[in-house]
Amino acid sequence: MKNKEQVDQELNKESEEQLLEETPQNETEMPTETESQENKLEAEVAELKEKYLRLYSDFENFRKRTAKERVDLITTASEDVLKDLIPVVDDFERALKASETESDPVKIREGNQLIFHKLVRILETKGLKVMADLTGKPFNPDTQEAITQIPAPSEELKGAVVDVIEKGYTLGDKVVRYAKVVTGA
Repeated sequence: MKNKEQVDQELNKESEEQLLEETPQNETEMPTETESQENKLEAEVAELKEKYLRLYSDFENFRKRTAKERVDLITTASEDVLKDLIPVVDDFERALKASETESDPVKIREGNQLIFHKLVRILETKGLKVMADLTGKPFNPDTQEAITQIPAPSEELKGAVVDVIEKGYTLGDKVVRYAKVVTGA
């Protein structure tokens, strides 16, 4: 005869076996599928984070590099022009030294004009241009700055440039210095 404990144990075993048989296999597999999906998603998130960090650091490096290049360009942009202007400075120094001993003002003036024309040629090769003679032309606020107005000497000079006080300059299509003019009222 079996004692009560043995019978209880057998019943427990039988009930456990029944539960295992009744439990579909899909339910036991599902937790592993969700775990694998979670692992895949976590791996994908980690990969995307890594890509984001790399992209962010690449962008930061690019931004820093372009900022440095911009600063370098600004500091050295005028180097070419300055190298071309150094001979003009040398010419002025020689002219000043020569003018100390020269008594003929015509020769001093000719030397100064030669140096001036050399300077103008260098500036023109760099793209700097003098605005055309504006006297008698209509006032244009895009390229001119009116210093004062005077009564127009003739009817056609009303609203037009009567006199140019300072010439204007352009670099390409951009106005570098506005012409200072007197207009007719």
